[in-house]
Amino acid sequence: MAAEAGWHNPPVVNDDPAPPAGLVTLTEIETARDTLRHVVRRTPLEGSRPLAALVGGPVYLKCENLQRAGSFKIRGAYLRISRLSGQQRANGVVAASAGNHAQGVALAGQLLGTEVTVYMPHGASIAKVEATRAYGATVAFSGTTVDEALKEARAHAERTGAALIHPFDHRDIITGQGTIGLEILEQCPDVRTIVVATGGGGLVAGIAAAVKPQRADVTVYGVQAAAAAAYPASIAAGHPVRLDRMATMADGIAIASPGVIPLAHVRAFVDEMLTVPEDALSRALLLCLERAKMVVEPAGAASVAAVMERPERFEPPVVAVLSGGNIDPILLLRLIQHGMIAAGRYLDIRVRVPDRPGNLAGVLQLLGENGGNVLDVVHSRTGPELHLGDVEIELTLETRSNEHARNLIGHLRASGYIVIEGSAAD
Repeated sequence: MAAEAGWHNPPVVNDDPAPPAGLVTLTEIETARDTLRHVVRRTPLEGSRPLAALVGGPVYLKCENLQRAGSFKIRGAYLRISRLSGQQRANGVVAASAGNHAQGVALAGQLLGTEVTVYMPHGASIAKVEATRAYGATVAFSGTTVDEALKEARAHAERTGAALIHPFDHRDIITGQGTIGLEILEQCPDVRTIVVATGGGGLVAGIAAAVKPQRADVTVYGVQAAAAAAYPASIAAGHPVRLDRMATMADGIAIASPGVIPLAHVRAFVDEMLTVPEDALSRALLLCLERAKMVVEPAGAASVAAVMERPERFEPPVVAVLSGGNIDPILLLRLIQHGMIAAGRYLDIRVRVPDRPGNLAGVLQLLGENGGNVLDVVHSRTGPELHLGDVEIELTLETRSNEHARNLIGHLRASGYIVIEGSAAD
């Protein structure tokens, strides 16, 4: 299948059930499940009717947002720490994370009696910082990205002898995350497609390593935010390629460079690496909230965003992994509004009319008659673009869809009003 813009094809999947030398094996993942059996939750698989209607067949959400510590990260973190020697655990562990890995390592350390230090980037979610501390970890800040925080975590490990718990570039981490793949095959035996959010790659690598040896016919997709997509170039080059810059709301998958070990697994097992734009992430988050009643973070909704963007691309039954639900409430409020705008549920317009009594009432009446719910009105008689004797009415409306928004604008213009889309602040 030819590659399209934003949809990237890695090399052909190896259909041999025996993985290439050095990669995590199915047996290792099955052994890890025994270690994790009484530690992690077997998260539910929930059907999604709106996504099924798009795809034309069953779509299920693998709800790792309901996992302990709010994401899949506890799986790999606990397995990694549990395999340290007694002396290594006594020296403590150190990690770097924007939030989810931090909480997973902190909880794992608490369960295993190991002191945990976590370096987080400046500007990390307050909710994630406080949750990490609540699990008993010491939190320090360094840099503005996970990669910068990771440099300081490495330096801390060298200074103190603490074991570095890498967020994705370690066999134990991939092995632990792979237990999700085992659960998916058990919960949905006829699955044909699995869609997984991807940052450094530990999650998609683990799931694919668990699934492909058993079901080579299952298509596994990784999904990255288009503004933080390091995998396409790295897959093409055959080695990690670092991004110069990233700008995405999905901080959980904002990783400048893939891990060496996850990249090897992705090249061996993952069928395609996809990218999704920011608007798609916010629309997906809104759908998860409204229709699935699932609180997810932007990174956690990346798999849903991919399905919503190109539903014809995914053969059902589809399983989309909701990788995490740790989101700051303030960010959630902003993203809900952003998602509603992207979905055509909010409309900001400016209407220019002669400054005469009754004109404002006329605009509001026309909008009301056509189903527009006015949320906010600003009435301005001054402005650099306003003619003398004119007034500008800035309106925020709640609408049903993009088509409904277009119809409202059309009715206003047909009635002789000058309509400018967007607020004055845009």
